[in-house]
Amino acid sequence: MPVCLKLKSSTTIPLEVEGITPVKCAELSLKQIADLEMYHGNRTTTVGEWFDVSGDASDQHLRFEGDCSGVHWIGAKMDGGQITIAGNGGRHVGSEMTAGQILVEGNVGDWLGGEMHGGRIHVHGNAAHLVGSAYRGSRVGMRGGEILVHGDAGNEIGHSMRRGLIAIGGRTGDLIGFNMRAGTILAFGETGIRHGAGMRRGTIGLLGDTPTDLLLTFRPGCIYAAPAMQMILRHLDECGYPVPSSIRQRLLQIHHGDLLEGGRGEIFVCA
Repeated sequence: MPVCLKLKSSTTIPLEVEGITPVKCAELSLKQIADLEMYHGNRTTTVGEWFDVSGDASDQHLRFEGDCSGVHWIGAKMDGGQITIAGNGGRHVGSEMTAGQILVEGNVGDWLGGEMHGGRIHVHGNAAHLVGSAYRGSRVGMRGGEILVHGDAGNEIGHSMRRGLIAIGGRTGDLIGFNMRAGTILAFGETGIRHGAGMRRGTIGLLGDTPTDLLLTFRPGCIYAAPAMQMILRHLDECGYPVPSSIRQRLLQIHHGDLLEGGRGEIFVCA
């Protein structure tokens, strides 16, 4: 049985719950969890002031209920266990997490999985900008783990990504894989422009039905079945992620780039 944190009331001032993780709460009583400090804007407050706390934390499972779109840093730096957001979440969900699983039944804000190191985030709704990306001024973004989004996402997905897997089922914005170092990003819907700009290594799959114009610094290669891509799609099946059936038997064309950065990255598009 999880610990349920039910939001009492909404607020236009951000609530920040960084550091309230399943592993930490597993060793605490419900009263101790309610007494944990968090922030309401620049004011220190407690969990119990904003959430009704119930359940049992021994199984390392936290469940957030209510419209938590104004609750930020849920699951930030978590190192195990599970978090369920039974609705919407705010910014920085799962940022810098190293292990565990986060399930979001609704939508989330910017910086989903920002600079995460491990674990899995599964979002059934939409995500905003900078999924799995580096923070401004940082050289490295996502270092490992998986981010699976069923719906749409915004700009700069996987900015400076080094390892891991990101999958976006719906539409995406511009600059997928900007400054990418390694890892895999798959986009199954309509995409924006300038994908892979500055990438050194890594794999981007632009697998939607709408043709995508690539930068001139990417050189087209062969058309083939891409066995490695089929392995990734089977892994997504095992994770319960809805891979479009139309993509499974299609041939893909590889493009090498960014040639300004050595040309060791690859972008796949449907042939």
